[in-house]
Amino acid sequence: MINKILLVDDEKSITSLLDDVLRREGFQDIKKAYNGKEAINISREYNPDIIILDIMMPDIDGFEVCKQIRQFSHCPILFLSSKNDELDKILGLAIGGDDYITKPFSPREVVYRIKAQLRRLEYMHAGHQNKKSQISIGSLLVDIEANCVYKHQKEIGLTAREYKLLLYLAENPNKIISKERLYEQVWGEDSFGSDNTMMVHIRHLREKIEDEPSNPRLLVTIKGLGYKLVKDNEY
Repeated sequence: MINKILLVDDEKSITSLLDDVLRREGFQDIKKAYNGKEAINISREYNPDIIILDIMMPDIDGFEVCKQIRQFSHCPILFLSSKNDELDKILGLAIGGDDYITKPFSPREVVYRIKAQLRRLEYMHAGHQNKKSQISIGSLLVDIEANCVYKHQKEIGLTAREYKLLLYLAENPNKIISKERLYEQVWGEDSFGSDNTMMVHIRHLREKIEDEPSNPRLLVTIKGLGYKLVKDNEY
């Protein structure tokens, strides 16, 4: 499988460095963008498997670029930033990012994180090939083959992480899933999450799938144990 990678940074020295390192690791289908508008346009046409996205850019910052890309793509997005502020990290994850790497960074670390994201996508794809192609839970329909989610027959936009989180819960309806299990299955063994990270994703997922996010009936918290996606017959 040939993976398509998009590198976005207004510093050409950084995109060139990452391009060289990735090609040495066997990745060949790589495109580069040097501003936000270019990144959005290339993402729409190129349909990358993963995006490495700088936050501080002159025209449109990476957060806004991520928001716009999430309107048409669920591919993993890894933020690059010179800021090491926890609030920025939480914001990046909340608006649709899947990982956050602080500059200066080790190119090998970036490659490792890219491979980890792509590996999880391959595992998910392989794991779902022999399973049913759609899952219905309440007003939701998860179309696994198309990687789309519908609420009341209208498609809703989820980030890659939100989609993975919802899919895993949907495949285990009415079961209490611990935070540790969710980190293992959705974030992967290379991720070290925090309660804040999990809460941000759960909150934003509820805002998209619940009729009343402040009074969730689909994605419920089981205090001290974890989370559960509830089927209609348990309402």
